[in-house]
Amino acid sequence: MNEFIYTVNYSKEDQELAEMELRALFGPKASGPVVKSHVDLDVNRSPFIREKISVLLEADTASGIVKKASRINTGERTFKAVFVKTNDLPPEEKVEYEQRMEIERAIGWEIIGEAEMKNPDHFFGLVACGGRWYLGHYQKNKRVWTQHVKKPREYSTALSARDARVMANIAVPNPYGVRAIDPCCGIGTVLVEALSMGIDIAGRDINPLVVDGSRENLDYFGLNGIVVLGPIEEVQDHYDVAIIDMPYNLYTHATQDELQSILTNARRIADKLVVISIDSIEEMVQKAGFQIQDRCEARKSTFLRRVLVCT
Repeated sequence: MNEFIYTVNYSKEDQELAEMELRALFGPKASGPVVKSHVDLDVNRSPFIREKISVLLEADTASGIVKKASRINTGERTFKAVFVKTNDLPPEEKVEYEQRMEIERAIGWEIIGEAEMKNPDHFFGLVACGGRWYLGHYQKNKRVWTQHVKKPREYSTALSARDARVMANIAVPNPYGVRAIDPCCGIGTVLVEALSMGIDIAGRDINPLVVDGSRENLDYFGLNGIVVLGPIEEVQDHYDVAIIDMPYNLYTHATQDELQSILTNARRIADKLVVISIDSIEEMVQKAGFQIQDRCEARKSTFLRRVLVCT
């Protein structure tokens, strides 16, 4: 099976949220700053993944991987080799800048082909992970989600584009054959991120103003998605997963009974739920019939959101 190395970058404030996403994408034991996995993930999906190496060669030492680099032949196509810096090495094995440059040059001398520093046809990355060294095709995250930050319609309490993308990844790590719904979609931030990653997701909201805004945002980014006006209670179809950013008590007149109804109907229409709330809603989630499988707290300065993954 092919192996892939992913480097991950997040602040201390984002650690819980980032590692929840890693667990969803790569399995329950995954954590940063480096993930080795058989999962072949588009490097642009996660806001926290920085780089991806599709492994071609591995060795116990850097010098060992340099010797094996001659097995790579790019023919008439150009290449560039880069040393991927991580925090995965113990202090006694840290590689300083000058040594990293020497290793890059040594790799470049061994690979058969023409080196090109500015616009190569191939990028190769060398990385240390778990006490071994790996060399393979290198890709860097293009942070495509940042293109969705500025929307024609905004909503003050909406998730950020980054966090909405993370929620979509947590809910649907593998989009193939999965049907999702955001029944309280608001301005459509989650819809934009999910649809842009090829996730089959439907939107719904009870507020006609935000439904119009959600449709406008989807059209603005050229995304084909359905947004329906109406409450979750009217949903008749069944979905694999629901993503719900619960109405905030500071900005809505929803009663506790109405909030409970949202969760109870989520149980009726979906096998899995990813729910975001500023309040502690564990008892309500369990009352609705869900079991909590994972949880985290996503902080932004003094603002706190709770994220629960339920089945």
